[in-house]
Amino acid sequence: MSQPHLQTATIGGGCFWCLEAVFTELKGVAKVESGYSGGTVEHSSYQEVCDGDTGHAEVVQITFDPKVISLKELFQVFFTMHDPTTLNRQGADVGTQYRSIILYHNSEQKATAEQVIKEINESKIWGNPIVTEVTPFKTFYKAEEYHQEYYKNNPWQPYCQIVITPKVAKLRKQYHDRLKAQ
Repeated sequence: MSQPHLQTATIGGGCFWCLEAVFTELKGVAKVESGYSGGTVEHSSYQEVCDGDTGHAEVVQITFDPKVISLKELFQVFFTMHDPTTLNRQGADVGTQYRSIILYHNSEQKATAEQVIKEINESKIWGNPIVTEVTPFKTFYKAEEYHQEYYKNNPWQPYCQIVITPKVAKLRKQYHDRLKAQ
């Protein structure tokens, strides 16, 4: 069944498991896939991306209904669910594959990303300037199947408990009015 009104956003902010767990819960989000983008090597594997030689970042590709949740709202959630002021790292995850990145699909997405970054920088929410890379989308490589719905399938895994569960809790508290019915 085709849904021509759906749009796609591709973003990275550290581990893709975290972002997938968060964005899956939002009303208007139809699908979230973990994968790799922003690099130069075709058909990269998790190990190659982790080695840091592909130029790819761990990203999620979000299919969403802009009639339910706007791109600006997605970006606002994105900028509160990771630290966009740290270059090539999120917590203990270090390397260019963990960089904060928005891969825009069109000029509207680029303008929205730049507008949200400007607003957040001016509000001084983070205290330091945002270093999120805003770059044109070229291609998306879906991550291996075991990475898809990782948090849902492994909620008791230590990384999930220590890193992802607090992010999901923050989302549920801060954006409770934007969550899908449970």
